[in-house]
Amino acid sequence: MEKTVALRFIESSKLPTRWGTFDIHGFEDPFKGKEHIAISMGDCASDEPLLIRIHSECLTGDALGSMRCDCGEQLQEAMKRISEKGRGAILYLRQEGRGIGLVNKIRAYNLQDQGADTVEANERLGFGADMRDYSICASMLDHLGATEVRLMTNNPRKIDALKALGINVVEREPIQADSNPHNVQYLSTKAGKLGHMFKDEK
Repeated sequence: MEKTVALRFIESSKLPTRWGTFDIHGFEDPFKGKEHIAISMGDCASDEPLLIRIHSECLTGDALGSMRCDCGEQLQEAMKRISEKGRGAILYLRQEGRGIGLVNKIRAYNLQDQGADTVEANERLGFGADMRDYSICASMLDHLGATEVRLMTNNPRKIDALKALGINVVEREPIQADSNPHNVQYLSTKAGKLGHMFKDEK
């Protein structure tokens, strides 16, 4: 089983949104000093597998509406699906730019403007293609009381990471945003170089 990073739970409160009222839970990584959140709806600790999404922070997509990625659309779709079901959670991890940080992501964007794809840009800056750490999810799911999940993702690495943490992933739910002229290469690179599963692929 993969070694986990134990987050410290700080506090919870209500979070009213366009998709209904969620509970928002704050956590702190005592080693890195980073803060992470989970938003949940309904009884997450019941026997039924919990519908979840693991979502890494993307300020440009989530807050600014960038069309260079699919992050913001995926976040909103996940909230919508959880609201429709009345039960579920999103683990929102502060791992901007696949773990390289916001300013380095802007540097990577500049390289993409010059013709590099998203993986090549990260590597030219001296980073791995994907630097994210999903071991922090274990503390969040433990706090919510979830041991079995239905995971909204196209990324097989997230499935493998949860399984390595001892979390039973009973089903993968694809969550695909529409392509546009600004993100078509990005989506193609995610599929071709990072193994993301789009359309009806399993």
